[in-house]
Order: sequence, then C-alpha cells, then structure tokens
Amino acid sequence: MAAARPTRTPMKSTRLPVGLYAAQCEECFKWRLISTQEEYEDIRSKLIEEPFTCHRKTDTSCKDPPDIEYNATRTWGIDKPNIPKTPEGFTRHLVVRKNFSKFDAYYVTPTGKTVRSPTEMQAFLGANPRHKDVPLTDFSFTIPRLMEETVPESILKEGLDSSSAKRIKKTKDEFAHTD
Repeated sequence: MAAARPTRTPMKSTRLPVGLYAAQCEECFKWRLISTQEEYEDIRSKLIEEPFTCHRKTDTSCKDPPDIEYNATRTWGIDKPNIPKTPEGFTRHLVVRKNFSKFDAYYVTPTGKTVRSPTEMQAFLGANPRHKDVPLTDFSFTIPRLMEETVPESILKEGLDSSSAKRIKKTKDEFAHTD
C-alpha cells in the first residue's frame, strides 16, 4: 500500500499533501491506483486478511499494464497494513514535511477541529457525547514510511543542513550503486 505525492516539484507550503493512493497486487506486483481515500483505507484496513489483487479493481487484471510505476517521478510513502479505517465523519490526512524528513498524520473531526495526537482525540471524543461510542483505537497516527530514494533531488541540492537530508542523500547514493 502506498501514498504518493503527484509531482516532484516542492511547494512553498510547510507540508505537502498526499495526492494519490495506490495498492500493489499480491500476485503480479503491479501498482494500481485507488480512486478514493475511503476505498484505499478500506483495502489497507483488511490487507492481511484480504490481500489486494488486480481483480479487486473493476475491469482490471494482472495482464493489464500497471496504473502507475514506482519510481522517482513522485515521492512515495508505504503504509503499514491493517491500520483501522477512519470512522465516518472524520478524515485522516497525511502530509509530507517540506524538508521531506517524514510524513505527519492528523485527523479532521466532523466539527472541523484538527487533531494531531491520540491524547487530543481522546479529549475530543470525551467532550463530544455524540462521538462517545467511537473507540480511540479506530484512530491511528501511524505514519507511512517515506521512501527515501523517491525524495526530489532539488531537496538535496538546496543544501539542507539537517541530518535527514544527509541520511536521504546517503541512501540515494547507495541505491544508485546497487544492481
């Protein structure tokens, strides 16, 4: 399962939203675009019990070309399987930090409040009796693993002095020399 930024061009904002969702077929290993975040979350939430295959996507088989290629034209993040599906009325957001050091996960509640941690979510659920039956375990602040080899070269060329930029450059160099 993956979430990808649609372009390699860094934006001026401090965080970059996820623009595409994809799942990899367990049989042919091709990447298939998932049309909505809700559908993606449904697949991801049951991935171990119900592995994703091409036939789960309408009019698609393993014989068809991939919908998207895993390469450095986008920045990729790989989600952990079986993260719970976001409860109805809430929205889970994933964003890449401007320096591409990692993703951040947060939720927007039905009231429009942004919640950034389990502690904040617990406080929100406690203060809103309408949502008291929604278990805290339905919210995961687990972040996707940023695939460092897909981080834009321009981030590295900016000369960021952070340890994450150095780590990314080292990983990219190692990736370029392996066959």
